[in-house]
Amino acid sequence: VQLQASGGGLVQAGDSLRLSCAASGRTFGSYATGWFRQAPGKEREFVAAISRSGDTTSFADSVKGRFTISRDNAKNTVYLQMNSLQPDDTAVYYCAVTVYSAPYYYTDRKKYSYWGQGTLVTVSS
Repeated sequence: VQLQASGGGLVQAGDSLRLSCAASGRTFGSYATGWFRQAPGKEREFVAAISRSGDTTSFADSVKGRFTISRDNAKNTVYLQMNSLQPDDTAVYYCAVTVYSAPYYYTDRKKYSYWGQGTLVTVSS
């Protein structure tokens, strides 16, 4: 599976962005998909994840209520809608897929097999 993340950019605090993760391959629907982010000098951290069918989602506490995640398996694409962005959201955002179906594993980046190249989100104050 090859993943392509896009949609990043420079925005002001309070603005919104929608990131997309487009996948190649007909097996995309077999994977749960997650978004992670990495700010300069920090470790990569979990942001959100969605199950294969899209009926289960998981979010980091820091983004709950502001971010939503969705998927369109017909288009092989997962979306991360980010609202009320804050400067602390500034990071490179990566999408990844995992064969693990249990939401318990979604936050563990070691459980993800394939990663996209990342897209930069910069939020100015």
